[in-house]
Amino acid sequence: MFNLQAIQAALQEMNIDGWLLYDFRGLNVLAQRVLDMKPDSMGSRRFAYMIPARGEPLKLVHRIESGALDHLPGSKHIYLRWQEFEAGIQALLGSAKTVAMEYSPRNAIPYLARVDAGTIELVKSHGVHVVSSGDLIQRFEACLDEEQWQLHLEASRHTEAAFGLAWKFIAERLRAGNVVTERDVANLIMAHFDRHGMTTYHPPIVGVGPHSGDPHFETGDTPLQPNDFVLIDLWAKMNHPKGIYSDLTWVGYLGVDVPAKYETIFQIVAQARDAGINRVRSAFAKGEPLQGWQVDEATRKVIDDAGYGAAFVHRTGHSIGQETHGNGANMDNLETKDERQVMKRTLFSIEPGIYLPEFGVRSEVDVYVDGQGQVHVTGGGPQTHVLPVMAMF
Repeated sequence: MFNLQAIQAALQEMNIDGWLLYDFRGLNVLAQRVLDMKPDSMGSRRFAYMIPARGEPLKLVHRIESGALDHLPGSKHIYLRWQEFEAGIQALLGSAKTVAMEYSPRNAIPYLARVDAGTIELVKSHGVHVVSSGDLIQRFEACLDEEQWQLHLEASRHTEAAFGLAWKFIAERLRAGNVVTERDVANLIMAHFDRHGMTTYHPPIVGVGPHSGDPHFETGDTPLQPNDFVLIDLWAKMNHPKGIYSDLTWVGYLGVDVPAKYETIFQIVAQARDAGINRVRSAFAKGEPLQGWQVDEATRKVIDDAGYGAAFVHRTGHSIGQETHGNGANMDNLETKDERQVMKRTLFSIEPGIYLPEFGVRSEVDVYVDGQGQVHVTGGGPQTHVLPVMAMF
């Protein structure tokens, strides 16, 4: 829910003169959410909403969509011609010297970069310094309320249960001598999600053998065989307007006794995962500020020290929200150096991996820091060993 008082308090705390929220045809979904725009309310004309650190907000809307921001406080400027739009931007900026926008210097955080370069140039032409709204977005879009936290927990129960169904299905089909493919397992999981009122943007990853070594493998029709190594990565949320994703990865061996080559790599990955979790717990227990890149650093060091750094080919984790890859801080010092704060009431994955030509191991958990700074690992306890699937079912 839009909270002008809270936003202005945050701007004052950050010493920012204002927050200019701009959108064109729904390209800035972050502005849409902060401003409580209805999902079906996307117009076809540009609008801007200036929230000053102190004082009354100002709106800039097109004449044929003049009611676009009527649900928000503040006085209204209406434009028709492009010249009037540009003059309107100047009027909204007023005497502000520093303004936050959905902008990322050098596009370091692509999830945040929602305002086009030309609009940034227009704002800067008025002598205004544009700063990233990254931590503002976290506070007012990526921080979960209690309902969202409960929706995430509900989703986590069903995603956790999906693994048990999948492993049992594989074991029973193999034991009966029937063919079971990667896609068969993915379809089973999707049917489970559907039965429990869940939705997702893409089917899960089910990768056997070398396919498990491809972090973004597109599940195919390869049959699963006894003694194969299998990775399952799945994600879904409750089909609710405020649903929050659960995103988990487990690995299993389709035999009774797990070969040492799999278990050895898994234990390195699990130690790295736990180092990341502990880095978060330690920072919040001590009341120390923590940035996303620092969690990646703690996790990656374990894999680097074990000699597999070149095989850890993605960041440690990503923000989780109404999208699987959310709009808060990522645990990343590889693809970007994410200097956004890891905030209370935010949710993110920790999912290190080692990817080899023959097989790959990833262990993914979701981590939530509650309003008191307590750290929760959701989706059941973290995996402790490679599952010996044929011994379990």
